[in-house]
Amino acid sequence: MPAPSGPASPPSAAKSEGAFRTIGEVSRDTGLPQHILRYWETRFPTLRPLTRAGGRRYYRAEDVALVRRIDQLLNRQGYTVRGVQQLLSGEGADVPPVAQEQALGVRLRAIRDLLARALHDDGV
Repeated sequence: MPAPSGPASPPSAAKSEGAFRTIGEVSRDTGLPQHILRYWETRFPTLRPLTRAGGRRYYRAEDVALVRRIDQLLNRQGYTVRGVQQLLSGEGADVPPVAQEQALGVRLRAIRDLLARALHDDGV
């Protein structure tokens, strides 16, 4: 019978809701790579986990909630980083999502038409 490899770290789900989480735990819980979480800290000023000695990050429950919100907006709803920044800062809070989607559709159609004209002009 093989010997146990050492004490297993408890899954972050075993922690209480208010407990701090390391970047590794947040990464594992959200499925987001750690480098993305660190990048988001540079792009979203409201995402500021506590840092302790050695630069180790500790995410509070509200930090984890913000990470999930940013992930939802960027990776599932299709917002750009700039768009999420505006939403989080309140600049875009009064614009309903339907209007934002319509505006995006208009911009995408304009880009499509531009590309089609460029291809046509080049004889492709």
